[in-house]
Amino acid sequence: MLGYTLKRLLEMIPTFFGITLLSFFIIHLAPGKPTDVLADMNPKITPEARAKLEQYYGLDKPIMIQYGLWLKRIVKLDFGESFSTDRRPVMEKIWDKKQPLSERRLFITFLINVLSMLIIFIFAIPIGVSSATHQYSIYDKFTTTFVFLGFAIPSFWLALLLMMLFGIHLDWLPISGLKSMNYDSLSLAGKIWDRANHLILPLFVSSFGGLAGLSRYMRSNMLEVIRQDYITTARAKGLPERSVIYRHAMKNAMLPIITLLGLSVPGLIGGSVIFENIFGIPGMGQLFFMGVMTRDYPLIMGILTIGAFLTLIGNLLADLGYMFADPRIRAG
Repeated sequence: MLGYTLKRLLEMIPTFFGITLLSFFIIHLAPGKPTDVLADMNPKITPEARAKLEQYYGLDKPIMIQYGLWLKRIVKLDFGESFSTDRRPVMEKIWDKKQPLSERRLFITFLINVLSMLIIFIFAIPIGVSSATHQYSIYDKFTTTFVFLGFAIPSFWLALLLMMLFGIHLDWLPISGLKSMNYDSLSLAGKIWDRANHLILPLFVSSFGGLAGLSRYMRSNMLEVIRQDYITTARAKGLPERSVIYRHAMKNAMLPIITLLGLSVPGLIGGSVIFENIFGIPGMGQLFFMGVMTRDYPLIMGILTIGAFLTLIGNLLADLGYMFADPRIRAG
């Protein structure tokens, strides 16, 4: 196991640098420059001043040299300084030590994505198993409709509908931010309840598509497994149906799901950009959107680098989980 883990870690290194290289080139291919954003605020700026700004930010150098300078900093865990007017270090904007842990952007996005993964895992597997064991029933048809809705409805449109229904018409849930205006005056239980209310809609939007897709994969895998000969043999031995399904069939049906959970990490991180902006959540997704709008290359690369690292770690954990679930991989 240790050798397999070390091998996967070594394979992650060129993959990681390949992702950063492609990301660096792609963001520089996008129209507009950071100097354009700054110059547009001052219509009297001269071409000479624009050239000095590009020289100041290092944008006058060839792109490969720019990437080499960025890479030289990144190996020291230095993401550089933001191009915004405050010129703060990128890592300081992402992980502001002056703020409490619960208010830091990286922690907020990480917490929401972990909770979304837990919701998807907890609900999708039972839904998929029960749909497979009750194939063509009313319940199976209902979950199939739910899956189609999950795939068809855009997340931003669903978020707006939920905000109008639960936030405006019914006035049950808050529709913006992570806490209320009177948060500091609440008791501990009141603060927990207030945070939970603010997270309900973002977590539902973040989990809805993944929940629908994963439950459908689980159903397909279960239908394939329960037709295998060893399941027929287990039933012929007189084992209870619950034991056959949950002790014998579900374990093998879970193998592809473990891989899918690791591969779903990029989608959750990318989805953060959408729902964090819609719900006004001060997380990494909102900061990334602000960086893109201002062409803040160091900030964009810093967030993309962290996202790439988390994605590779998620894939590694999925591979390790697959190895634990399948003894044949351990034996090999």
